[in-house]
Amino acid sequence: MSGERYTFEGWTLDCERGALTSQNGDIALRPKSFEVLRFMIENAGRLLSRDEMLNVVWPGITVTEESLTKCVSEARNALGDSEQRIIKTVPKRGYVFAASVSRERRRERDAIERSKTARLYAPTQTDLTSTIYRLPDGPSVAVLPFANLSGDVCQEYLSDGITEDVINGLSYFSDLSVIARNSSASYKGRAIDVREVGRQLGIRYIVEGSVHRIGDRIRIAAQLVDAQSGVRRWAERFDRVLGDVFAVYDEIAHSIVRIVVAHVGKAEGERVSRKAPSSWTAHDLIMQGDQVMRAYEQSWTAPPLYEARRLYSEALKIDSDSARVCTKLALTYLRAYAEPSVQDFANPMVLEQGYELAGKAISLDPNLPMARGHLGWALMWMRQLDAAIQEYETAIALNPNFSDIRFANVLQYAGLPARALEIQQAHLRLDPFHPPMLHAFQGHALYMLKRYPEAAAALRECIRRGPHVLLGPVWLAATLVRLEQRSEARVIAAEVVRRSAGNYTIARWPALSLYRNSEDAEDMIEALQQAGLS
Repeated sequence: MSGERYTFEGWTLDCERGALTSQNGDIALRPKSFEVLRFMIENAGRLLSRDEMLNVVWPGITVTEESLTKCVSEARNALGDSEQRIIKTVPKRGYVFAASVSRERRRERDAIERSKTARLYAPTQTDLTSTIYRLPDGPSVAVLPFANLSGDVCQEYLSDGITEDVINGLSYFSDLSVIARNSSASYKGRAIDVREVGRQLGIRYIVEGSVHRIGDRIRIAAQLVDAQSGVRRWAERFDRVLGDVFAVYDEIAHSIVRIVVAHVGKAEGERVSRKAPSSWTAHDLIMQGDQVMRAYEQSWTAPPLYEARRLYSEALKIDSDSARVCTKLALTYLRAYAEPSVQDFANPMVLEQGYELAGKAISLDPNLPMARGHLGWALMWMRQLDAAIQEYETAIALNPNFSDIRFANVLQYAGLPARALEIQQAHLRLDPFHPPMLHAFQGHALYMLKRYPEAAAALRECIRRGPHVLLGPVWLAATLVRLEQRSEARVIAAEVVRRSAGNYTIARWPALSLYRNSEDAEDMIEALQQAGLS
């Protein structure tokens, strides 16, 4: 986040310098007022409640709403916004930053400065055909202006708004290079060839779509296209009753962002896996490791997990100061610690290695959400549930689009299954490649809520989609005991013991010691014992 810069209404908020600037120079702001303004700008167009802003700007500290009001007032005074044209107050609900915002990353600005003489930043219509960007090493995307199909120019703000929201949402993902709005806006209202746009902007993927408002309903269509081949990777249509326009746009933009990121990740893995090994760079090794990790998620067998560890380790040798590589390598250790089918199961030295790598990643980049998530996962296994929850909440504050199903599991062990279930259900809607484990966590939460028939259905879905995921049958055995179906429970438990080569026992499984409420642990242990686990 520290290298980003936002421009709006003739103003620039430079997070690297910590400065608000106009053509007349820097404007002084107190640190908390700067943070309030930055948070509003990062979420431009979205209604922000006072509680959300207090929690983000003053995490872990109790302050009155008066502190927030003073910061908002100072930001307005600095911007000369006495009429609340930029920062709007929504009575009894919160604030909306209403200005259109352009966002740049430090690496994007550096590329712009290096290429000013070639006019690469904002090519005009006349020179688009002759301007060619060089493809970056990693995944890159441009969001073209969504088309307004309403037949009314007064509705143009709707299509502009969703375009801006998707650009801003994608920009939170540090692994993804996102073309600045200034460049992609050059294509508004023009017939385009996606492959030509890809060559002109130097990007691998394009997001495009349309907005159609009819009365009180709105239809937003979006698609992701491979700009190199012209092949469509994903398309979806969202039909909603307009109602609260901010809530509808926030939901749809969030959905588009999460789905696009998932599909880009899958496509990048496929692209890199086709390369010859001699052409691998650190980036290619990472993407290859990601592809192998996806194979592990499907098989839950040790070889792909250790192969992913090897690939990430090779990448770390090339790029030893990469927070991203440390983060991914940490996961291979944490997964090995948690998985009974792996020889490192429940090995405290393996947990320590994962914890140290996640900590190193955060020391290299404190603003990397996934590193925070992995550290939270390690802290859970270390029985530091409050610290684990704090890491996940920090990750979400850094990137509101961040989603990690393991957070739900942490909440379950912390005695918050209802909140965990909400997170799981949202993830199911937004992640088209969600792993089978999600259904296991879902079943666990439902079990803790004593909704046993629903828990059994979710756990059977986990087994159907991921027959190698042992957590599904383990928790299903416990659930069937509560449903008085003990014969099937014993058959399932015996199969778990056989498949885990005896590793899955009540004594060896570290998860059973994680429950904050002793009653929850006793309930689960009793059910597993009745199913035949010892």
